[in-house]
Amino acid sequence: MTVTTLSPQGGSRAFGRRLVTYFSAPERLIALVMAALLAFLVVMPLLQLLRETITVQPYDAAYLPGRETGELTTFHYERVFSGRLSWALFYKPFINSLITAFGATIVCLALGATLAWIVVRTNVPFRETVNAAVVMPYMLPSWVMALAWITFFKNDRLGGSSGVLAYLTGVQPPDWLAFGALPIIICLAFHYYVYAYLIISGSLTTVDSQLEEAGAIAGLSRFRQFLSITAPLVLPALGSAVVMTFIRVIGSFGTPAVLGMPIRYFVLPTQIYAAIGSRNVGDGYLLALVLVVMAILFIWINQRVIGVRKSFVTMSGKGFRRREVDLGPLRWLVFGFVLLLLCFTVVLPIGLLLLESLSATAGEYSLSNLTLHYWFGERGGVNALYPGVFQNPQILGAAWNSLKLAFFAALMTGVFGFLIGYVVVRTRGTISSKALELAAFLPYIFPAVAFGAIYIGMFSKPVGPIPALYGTFALLVLIATVKNLPYTSRTGIAALLQIDKSLEESARVQGIGWLARVRRIVVPLASSGLISGMLLTFIGTMRELSLIILLVTPSTAVLASVIYSYQTDDVPQLIGAATLLLVILVVGCNVLFRLVFRNTKMGFA
Repeated sequence: MTVTTLSPQGGSRAFGRRLVTYFSAPERLIALVMAALLAFLVVMPLLQLLRETITVQPYDAAYLPGRETGELTTFHYERVFSGRLSWALFYKPFINSLITAFGATIVCLALGATLAWIVVRTNVPFRETVNAAVVMPYMLPSWVMALAWITFFKNDRLGGSSGVLAYLTGVQPPDWLAFGALPIIICLAFHYYVYAYLIISGSLTTVDSQLEEAGAIAGLSRFRQFLSITAPLVLPALGSAVVMTFIRVIGSFGTPAVLGMPIRYFVLPTQIYAAIGSRNVGDGYLLALVLVVMAILFIWINQRVIGVRKSFVTMSGKGFRRREVDLGPLRWLVFGFVLLLLCFTVVLPIGLLLLESLSATAGEYSLSNLTLHYWFGERGGVNALYPGVFQNPQILGAAWNSLKLAFFAALMTGVFGFLIGYVVVRTRGTISSKALELAAFLPYIFPAVAFGAIYIGMFSKPVGPIPALYGTFALLVLIATVKNLPYTSRTGIAALLQIDKSLEESARVQGIGWLARVRRIVVPLASSGLISGMLLTFIGTMRELSLIILLVTPSTAVLASVIYSYQTDDVPQLIGAATLLLVILVVGCNVLFRLVFRNTKMGFA
């Protein structure tokens, strides 16, 4: 018998050949690159955030004499959780966050579920119109409602002009109505109920009415049918709606900043902003870590609760039927309720901001006080300090930055989302596929302001060959891309799952290379999903404030951050005009996008 012994050099060559053969499949090489990028952009920042909370920061020198920056310490944990300032630094903002997050989530769930039932299960008039109308608040920035609320309910107790209510009635609204928890909950709920509506309406559509009819035959009342049959079947959708809404609300910065900070009603995102703004970055990063842990814990609890159920099957091989509830004459009353909701969430906020933008003197809403100065006026007119929107280089520059940021973020998320979707689908069932899909979803669980804090900690100094990016436009594009990656990766996966891999294999047999196959076959067939994800990123980035508020500088300011700066300067007329400009840009770009791709079937964005 002959025994062949490989030399170390021969073994290395054999291993190299196997490695080259393994990565000859494009999806494996792409998987390696995407895994490295996500590890660097998602996992490493979280580890960096954790490191910053256990090391001495420059700000700590006054409290830790003799300690060097970068040394290990538990100072921040002691200061935030058990120090004499812990109530102001952590516990009070934490309690306020829970109050507003749970309050808004409950209202969102009730409102979204009610609207979903009305649209899916009743004979409400103009159903398609109603379905399109109830999602319109999603097109507006979440803090537009807060600005409109201030315009209507503001009192004179905190200085500045009063709102419309005080002007009309002569009565100053109480602080609890003008600012604080109640208006924050209402304003956030009127924006984020769209999540609950979309998820629950999709689930209700698949519930077979024959199950409810069987309950009626068994003697159950309509209410008992809902509790015993319908509600348990849509429980997964309810859980998803709660998780999505809670994570979004608890990480929201704009609305709590507008309605809370004037009376020092801090939640965790605004407390993070205040801490990092005062260069107390160690405490700020620790609060950001608390937000991340809360989001992960909330998702885990939701999975545990829903995991108790063994099955949620609502569709099978049997016949499927959906029964509409006849509301009779009440259907017009229900339709009126939907129109009233649309007025409160879209028409009234925009109308109030328009009225504010046309007021020469804030707080006075007579016809004689109307002016176009804050739209077209030059410096030195009605207001000597501030020119109108279309004469204001700061606002115009910020609008251009917003468009650039949204465009580049949409383009990059479209590319990365497609590549991740391609790898996940082509290697479906493998550990690497599941890990990559999970890593692409991770940015969603990071509340936006916490994600911004993480990127400050990571990119404020050079990372290997990458220079310090803080204060650059590239950092804004990078964080907007990573934060929106869950949307485009999901739409990419959904689109590519519909494409049979045999189409690509047939082209490969004919000698067509991978790039040509992707360009000629895969991308055209997956274009609808990719465009939907890119449009979602574009709109979300245009109106984003929480994510970038810690990262913008005067040279990289976007329209949302400039509007917030005018809020702190108490210039309500420019706030109204600049906000309406942002709404016009968002809606206009959305319409233009759909006209350009009108032959491509797109989902809701």
